[in-house]
Amino acid sequence: MPKSLHVKKGDLVQVIAGKDKGAKGHVIAAYPREDRVVIEGVNMIKKHTKETHQGPRGAKTGGVQTMEAPIHVSNVKKLKDDKPADKKAEEKADETGEDS
Repeated sequence: MPKSLHVKKGDLVQVIAGKDKGAKGHVIAAYPREDRVVIEGVNMIKKHTKETHQGPRGAKTGGVQTMEAPIHVSNVKKLKDDKPADKKAEEKADETGEDS
């Protein structure tokens, strides 16, 4: 059974160590077996791709692509989303806002 991580896909996280320290973003993918996560806009790398003719309609362009690379889960901290956790809390907030 794979290990569980303290973050999951879609969570808002902040990088606390490494070259992108302080950067915030949402988790795009989680790899529990490797203890790594991919965060949007963090740890950007350039990947060189060869031109192949096996893509859709027999053509794929080659070149340099910029993409996110995984970072270790210990280098990220989960942040509180600015959305309500559940509907009850949202309804309670709406009621208190209307009463005052």
